[in-house]
Amino acid sequence: MASHTAPHPNTALLESATKGFGYLFANDIDAAKTLFTGQDDPFHLMGLGVCAFLEAVLGMETNVVTEASRCLALSETASRKYAKSGVGAAKGKVYSRFPAGMEWEILNADAVVLLGLTNAISESYMGYLQCMYALNNAHSKFTKLYKTVFPAGLPEIESPTSSSPTTSASLAPPQDLHHKSSVSSLASAASGLSSKSSGPTPGYLAATTPGTPTGALTPTSSVGKGFFSRWMGASNAAAAASEPALYSPSHGKKGHAGHLHETRGFEDGPVEELIVSGTAFGYGLFNLVFSLLPKKVQGLVGFLGFQHDRALALRALTLSATKKDVHGVFSGLVLMTYYGVVLLLSGWQADEANLIKVYRGIVDNVESRYPEGALWILNRAKILRMANDPEAAIKVLQDGLRPKADGKKGFAQADMMLWFELAWLLLGQRTYEEAAAAFVKMTELNSWSHGTYYFIAAGCHFAIGNMDKAQELLDTIPGLIDKKMGGKDLPTEVFIKKKLTFYKEKQARRGGDPALYVEAIKICPAEELAIFWNTHARIDVATAKAHIATFAALTPKLTITSLEIEALAPQNVDHEGVKQRRNSIWSTKSKASATMPATTSSGFLSGWTGSSVGASPSSTSVEKGGEVLDLDNGDEQAVRALLLGICHKTVESYEAAQAFLGEAVRLQDAGRVRLNTWVGGVAWFERGVAEIREVEWRQKRDSEGKGDAYWKGEWERALKGASAKLEKAMALSPNSVDLSSRLDSRVSMLRDEIAAKRASLGIVGR
Repeated sequence: MASHTAPHPNTALLESATKGFGYLFANDIDAAKTLFTGQDDPFHLMGLGVCAFLEAVLGMETNVVTEASRCLALSETASRKYAKSGVGAAKGKVYSRFPAGMEWEILNADAVVLLGLTNAISESYMGYLQCMYALNNAHSKFTKLYKTVFPAGLPEIESPTSSSPTTSASLAPPQDLHHKSSVSSLASAASGLSSKSSGPTPGYLAATTPGTPTGALTPTSSVGKGFFSRWMGASNAAAAASEPALYSPSHGKKGHAGHLHETRGFEDGPVEELIVSGTAFGYGLFNLVFSLLPKKVQGLVGFLGFQHDRALALRALTLSATKKDVHGVFSGLVLMTYYGVVLLLSGWQADEANLIKVYRGIVDNVESRYPEGALWILNRAKILRMANDPEAAIKVLQDGLRPKADGKKGFAQADMMLWFELAWLLLGQRTYEEAAAAFVKMTELNSWSHGTYYFIAAGCHFAIGNMDKAQELLDTIPGLIDKKMGGKDLPTEVFIKKKLTFYKEKQARRGGDPALYVEAIKICPAEELAIFWNTHARIDVATAKAHIATFAALTPKLTITSLEIEALAPQNVDHEGVKQRRNSIWSTKSKASATMPATTSSGFLSGWTGSSVGASPSSTSVEKGGEVLDLDNGDEQAVRALLLGICHKTVESYEAAQAFLGEAVRLQDAGRVRLNTWVGGVAWFERGVAEIREVEWRQKRDSEGKGDAYWKGEWERALKGASAKLEKAMALSPNSVDLSSRLDSRVSMLRDEIAAKRASLGIVGR
């Protein structure tokens, strides 16, 4: 077929703007702004808008938010004007396989999305309404573009030829998805969404294969589901009918017949690549964002007509990420963020090793083009952290933060993200003094919740016994968190306000100096807040044991023990209480059975892993013998039990983990928890994670060679038990509970992982 080789009239403008984005991705935001400034076309105006948007989102500076809105509004107006007037298109000439002006429609939709997100930064009700209106507008635009560019749905991603489906080669995107000018390193940029190329098969979307990134493929019944069908009970058929086609038999043919971007004999140029990549990016982003909204919000959004399909979202973003267009880089960033969040917060992944491999492939692709970019350095460190190499992750971040040889300042807001990740890593390693300095450094880099950073830093100083500095930082916090953004308290600041009041009341109850209420603190505030970031799940065994020793040493003495505690803090175990607790649970076995772990206990803790009954520690301030208790209330005792449960899970002592997590639940069920009402929901979530991880741990250590049928049964039981525990977690996490939306998101992610595991094992039902 003959090629149309006439250059597109808008190519020069696009290539100039693309050069500016190259500066941005390489951390030279000043050079990017210089190149974008002075041009009034939509490409360059969008560049300025994106620079300001990233500064606003990462730095939360009010004046930058205003500038971002101004630049993006100019880009939105210009792109709409260009699209209407047909700027760059000579009458009667055809330059592309796409309708004239589609590039301006892509930019217009981009501008609308970013404007909406900028409005939401204020966290005001009006800002949220403006954001939802903008997203609704952009969603309609991208849906229309999607149907034009991909009329038969996204092209099927074929499995590359490989002798082993589980090798790293199975992660490479197929060659026919690569643009001719794509860099060779894309061979390692894993799409992972492999399937057979011989046409549709019944299991195409029915299971997550070994070569599939976690969460990327969901059971067939979920394909095409919208908000009404998934959350409101509408029929699958109705929802699927309103979605663009995901799969067509023609996809199995080379060239993807039926796709507009593969027809008419035109060769792709920069403008065509922008259209394909931009459409896939926008449509994929919407599907992914809406699929990740908290369940409570999804019902509301469903009424507005939004629908989502996470599998389709990941496929679309993966397609976009294989392109060299600017949207391809942003798609890569979105995928990195998604996989990073799943690895950090879901608690367990159906195929963690493969997910990390996919994540690494995406980072390799972008980093090979922009090795100095802070955001890629950040994700390189995240991968090392998820691969249980925190020391290497810390080195990557510290190297990335070193002053540049040429003296350039770089992208301060992106560097802030490196500091944030570094601070959490240092806290996870119990290098408290360095962690405190890193969190305080954050207050110099952005204006988001200085009170939160100071609270964590105060906790770090508390952990190393520097009480004067801890009190000094705590005293500073009230003046910081009184400053509201958009008239609304941040969730972490609501939590912190309650904790400060709690500490002061405890100090008064104990007759201490009101000005030194740090004396009443016994559980490190930084470690308590770190629960919400799942920090303790990504630490090594030695660090987890150090935490166990610290928490076990607090009074009252423990009535639950473990091999780890007997080795680390046996002096603080009430062995008589342990015996009474065990006997009490056995004598009321029928009462305890509803909450006892499904695994049959036969080891060190046999007989008392239940949580519904048992001797409860004293709630008075004084222990037998006159010693003042460290934890004289159910709130703190519940937090200690939760932390001990999480840390025992980390060291793979699952029976003890279930016992301590069950104790945290029991304390809340018994009405002993007044302030920390978030504990019960988190404890049930962690119990679900522990149940799954225990089966995985047992299977890996199966020395008897139990067959697949046996382990399928064990997995089915564990997944069913975990799902029931997630239901209990959500029941204890209404909107009134601190940071409930974070738990909501974690539950949603873990449910997806459970569904993927069920599908891979061929387990039907819940």
